[in-house]
Amino acid sequence: MRHNLRHTLLFATALCVVCSLLVSGVTVALRDRQRANQEMLGQGRHLLAVAGLMTESESLARDEIVQRVTANLEPLLVDLRTGEIERGMDPLTYDQRRASGDPARSVAAPENAAQVRRLPKYGRIFLRKRGGAVEAIILPIEGMGIYSTLYGYIALDADARTIRGITFYEHGETPGLGAEIDNPEWKAKWRGRLAFDATGTPRIAVARGAAGPPAQDPFHVDGISGATITGDGVTNAVRFWLGDAGFGPFLKRYRTERNG
Repeated sequence: MRHNLRHTLLFATALCVVCSLLVSGVTVALRDRQRANQEMLGQGRHLLAVAGLMTESESLARDEIVQRVTANLEPLLVDLRTGEIERGMDPLTYDQRRASGDPARSVAAPENAAQVRRLPKYGRIFLRKRGGAVEAIILPIEGMGIYSTLYGYIALDADARTIRGITFYEHGETPGLGAEIDNPEWKAKWRGRLAFDATGTPRIAVARGAAGPPAQDPFHVDGISGATITGDGVTNAVRFWLGDAGFGPFLKRYRTERNG
């Protein structure tokens, strides 16, 4: 009797431990997925707009946002040092901002005007494809404005040089001044500008005044009245993340492969 009772207790204890481990594992996995879904909802509208998959004035339900993002945009992780695609991690649950703050998953950034302090080892990008062909490349950007860090995305056409759009999903700039980076009319002025010159150097900049049309003034976008420092912050953020410390190695590798 005592022998049977001892085995019963041991079995029950082992079963409880196994169940606890399973529940804990599932909870962690679901937590990462839930966090990724919340992030997608928060940023999904901006991703769709910058990729040209919805208009600025269009109103979409939460489920429609998620459906359009998952159906049209392919997330990928890029090794920022080499520009190679990393296939060993799930890009949907990868949090680039959290990785930047983790010393084990980031490195000190070189001195830069965007005031980026640490760089994640991997950056998450999105590709818009049609029939297997890349139509747009969406890259995350960040950098200091006048009062806050600007977080957003810039989209390039398939040539990895022509700008398709820009958007910011988080910042704390002054309403009516720096916050005009959210103005659809200002964002529309980026389309058709050139991010790089013929040597591959990031040249796009927010002008301190009016810029000409893209065909005549391809490397400048209209400045924002009363928000020069915010405009400079946008310039610095875009140039940094398009440059060698950011997604420059990936874009160079992409252009080489695309051009054969």
